Amino acid sequence: MQLGMIGLGRMGGNIVRRLMKHGHTTVVYDKDPKAVAAIAADGAVSSGALEDFVKKLEKPRTAWVMLPAGKITEATIDALAKLMESGDVIIDGGNTFWQDDVRRGKALKDRGIHYIDVGTSGGVWGIDRGYCMMIGGDKAVVDRLDPIFAALAPGIGDIPRTAGRDGRDPRIEQGYIHAGPVGAGHFVKMVHNGIEYGLMQAYAEGFDILKNANIEALPAEHRFDLDIADIAEVWRRGSVIPSWLLDLTASALADNHTLDNYSGFVEDSGEGRWTVNAAIDEAVPAEVLTAALFARFRSRKEHTFAEKILSAMRAGFGGHREPKKPGPKA
Repeated sequence: MQLGMIGLGRMGGNIVRRLMKHGHTTVVYDKDPKAVAAIAADGAVSSGALEDFVKKLEKPRTAWVMLPAGKITEATIDALAKLMESGDVIIDGGNTFWQDDVRRGKALKDRGIHYIDVGTSGGVWGIDRGYCMMIGGDKAVVDRLDPIFAALAPGIGDIPRTAGRDGRDPRIEQGYIHAGPVGAGHFVKMVHNGIEYGLMQAYAEGFDILKNANIEALPAEHRFDLDIADIAEVWRRGSVIPSWLLDLTASALADNHTLDNYSGFVEDSGEGRWTVNAAIDEAVPAEVLTAALFARFRSRKEHTFAEKILSAMRAGFGGHREPKKPGPKA
């Protein structure tokens, strides 16, 4: 099956490479010609402009936009839609706000263009591990594109099957879900990222407590000089709190147990704020997720070891780098 990809950054490029490894063909476009040339060298069909990109796609065309949420995605989809025809499909795989999906889906439907939103989790490791996908859109279109999603998904792997799931959609166990109509995919991914904030904050605070167990303010007999790198490692093995986030933390601590290569300035990419807003709209108490979001705001003014743990996890799963000159996010 053929897919066009716009945006060849940390995830877009690896999505293309994973698809090609599974026998799919790809057409690629990025504003950076070097990024296009690098993927073309691996077998993708290159394009030098959006018009060229659309011409090289087979009808009905399918174009996946993998760009930062906001103005650049909005402008790209607007420009792309002007070049596409009835029956074509535009996929937004970035971290778009779900209400923007609903608006776009309506506008494109009036022109006969299908819109699919795909919340994509997997970070820089997805090329090997696969991508967990939460998909919103028309069922018939999602089903037609299933070979693409199946190739990108992690597969069942060695995770034990959950009892009582017989007769349910088998795609779920492969790591992807058709969550509902347009907007549902990014809504589910938004909450996923909100939960991620909370999990990361819990680990960060726990390791901060361990690190400070030897401070002079404590009575001598109550002090413990703990090896937090070893504690992170032992928790990965048989405890009740293992996760990929803990794996990344253990790796970062093994590399540098003080984490002095991180400042502790922690960005937020938007989904945490949107999740808290959704909780407010639904009158759902979300104390942990809200506190985790506010902790990121605080990190930009004062930095603790907990914030360094958060920075290390973000760098591990998504390749996120701290700003060179920390300051308030615009």
